[in-house]
Amino acid sequence: MMFTALTLPNGSTLPNRLAKAAMEENMADAGQLPGPALNRLYESWADGGVGLIITGNVMIDGRAMTGPGGVVLEAGTPLDSFRTWSQAARSQGAQVWMQINHPGRQVMANMGGNAWAPSAVALDMGKHSKLFAQPVEMTAMQIEEVIGRFAATAHAAEQAGFNGVQIHAAHGYLISQFLSPLTNRRRDGWGGSLANRARLLLEVVRAVRARVSPGFSVAVKLNSADFQRGGFSEDDAKQVVLLLNELPVDMIELSGGSYESPAMQGRTADGRTLAREAYFLEFAKELAAVARMPVMTTGGIARKPVAEQVLASGIAVAGIATALAEVPNLPQEWRAGRSPEALPPAVTWKDKTMASVAAMALVKRRLRALGSGVQRSGSYSPLLTMLMGQLRMFYLTRRYRAWLQR
Repeated sequence: MMFTALTLPNGSTLPNRLAKAAMEENMADAGQLPGPALNRLYESWADGGVGLIITGNVMIDGRAMTGPGGVVLEAGTPLDSFRTWSQAARSQGAQVWMQINHPGRQVMANMGGNAWAPSAVALDMGKHSKLFAQPVEMTAMQIEEVIGRFAATAHAAEQAGFNGVQIHAAHGYLISQFLSPLTNRRRDGWGGSLANRARLLLEVVRAVRARVSPGFSVAVKLNSADFQRGGFSEDDAKQVVLLLNELPVDMIELSGGSYESPAMQGRTADGRTLAREAYFLEFAKELAAVARMPVMTTGGIARKPVAEQVLASGIAVAGIATALAEVPNLPQEWRAGRSPEALPPAVTWKDKTMASVAAMALVKRRLRALGSGVQRSGSYSPLLTMLMGQLRMFYLTRRYRAWLQR
């Protein structure tokens, strides 16, 4: 089943059921544009045999970034470098979807720019909270601007040769913030009831679909829960899936968590224990039972038997992230009957936030190595890698702030 094709609701086809899920690379060239390093990275995944490649998040507004080395695509952005990027990713027949995103309040304070949010509720990261910008409650006009920006970025992605977009409504970013009662305390038509909190997501899907062709895929990444007490729950997720059933959505990817509760890395803030592998499979199975579109789940999938279990559970696509940074040709290895070790050693520091930062730094270092043409995975020191990553982010932040003031 793993290597059988999947026809999506819009009639397009994925050549197999394995997807490279989004990972934030922070590898943009000057001008926040894709360049040779990203092209080489995506060529390695194209050569590796996945049926679907989803990019790291591309920002719809250059004034609001998840990281200083992020790619930005807005109305009017030159598309030549994006065309080269999409060609590299599509070179072996996989579909390539651009993940499009607005960070909302999850913006570092030293970045400058905007930290728009449904409500002025700051991130609670303990002693690390001051690293993040103070969020500003959005006006109705700003909400409409964001909807238009999602649609404009999707249109530009299609013009640049991508096969689809994935609207990021998970991991505590802006649309996810609107969905959660912890971060959305509005009293207008964008807050309160779940129907109102889901309104931004639904309006973005409608606006995107109106700007792209029927054969262009429109997908949504949704939290199965945000794993915070009083937050977006599994029942909320089910109700949102039922709402999305009424729209032309080609796939839903189910994940979970946020910066405050990084369930996508296997840890939760509300004390719940996730599965050791395929973290969100049980949640995804319940939601797939009511979804009219194919469902993909990502989080902790690194072994062939686990991917097979996911697909045998009624999930249409198995999303793989960190394992494809370690072994970019993992699908080819599985098809050939080999089972390489595809996960880096866990970072088990006492400070869970810094351990999370170090784990992400290790993945990003591996992505940069692939972008430099180094296929073989190395053994990296978490502490040294984190410090190197912080120095690199300092440089990229200076470059980004200069770009922002252009």
